[in-house]
Amino acid sequence: MKSLFLSMTLLLSLLFFVAHIEAAILCNTVTQKAAPCLSYATGKVKNPSPGCCTGLQQLVKSVGSVPDKKQICRCLQASAKNMGIQDRFLSQLPNVCNINVGFRVSTSTNCEKIN
Repeated sequence: MKSLFLSMTLLLSLLFFVAHIEAAILCNTVTQKAAPCLSYATGKVKNPSPGCCTGLQQLVKSVGSVPDKKQICRCLQASAKNMGIQDRFLSQLPNVCNINVGFRVSTSTNCEKIN
């Protein structure tokens, strides 16, 4: 009985550890940080707001792993489809906001190939 308990504890610990290796960034966080960029990304204004760049800088600082980068990419692409974001503006955001995200920001980026 004791060995079964230890085995179960070990298994649960392993599952907990593996879960933390996966992306820690939620799409809600990405959406919240990128929300001030919507007017720029849809082409309604010529320049992103300071809040847009600040939010993206905070998002970049929160990246701790490759799975985080992939998750941000997936979240941005999902939002782009639903909100009328234009790729020509989306792809300019890293340069305009002077940030390095470590991958090409685009609706056509293959998020799974990000490393």
